Parts: sequence; structure tokens; C-alpha cells
Amino acid sequence: MVQVVEIYNIMIKGYKPYNPNQIYLFPPAPQDWLPKEHLVYFISDLVDHLDLTVIHKVYEKGIKGQPPYHPVLMTKILFYAYCRGVFS
Repeated sequence: MVQVVEIYNIMIKGYKPYNPNQIYLFPPAPQDWLPKEHLVYFISDLVDHLDLTVIHKVYEKGIKGQPPYHPVLMTKILFYAYCRGVFS
């Protein structure tokens, strides 16, 4: 009798890099584009205080394909788009 042993190579793939304070080539920083009272800063602070563990758990289960964009980044984009009336 032959015993079959299956070994699964499971890796946590993580997310694509996300750094809200990233320096760009032109202009040097995102803060140079927007005034201090811009809506994007409010949304960023709001999302930073949300509990997104449910979304993180879903992403942790996936092991195939390219790493996804960070859920915090995607949530900020969705909130900003909805506030601006962009729903597609």
C-alpha cells in the first residue's frame, strides 16, 4: 500500500507597497498639491480610524496572483470617489 502525502506550499503574499507620505518626482510630496483643509485629509484620517480587520482576513486567505493593493488605500480611494460623486 502506497501512502500519498500532499504538501501545500502556502505563502502569505502581503500587499503592494503603500506609503501615504511617499515622495514623488513631481511635485516632491502629495502635500504640495493640496491645501491643508482639503477633503482628502479628512477622509484619510477617518479611514485610518476604521476597523478593517474583516477585509484583511479575506485578503489573507488568497494565495494566488499578484499582491493586492492595501485595503486602507482602496478604502480611502472609494470614500473620496463617493464624496466627489464618482460611483464607477
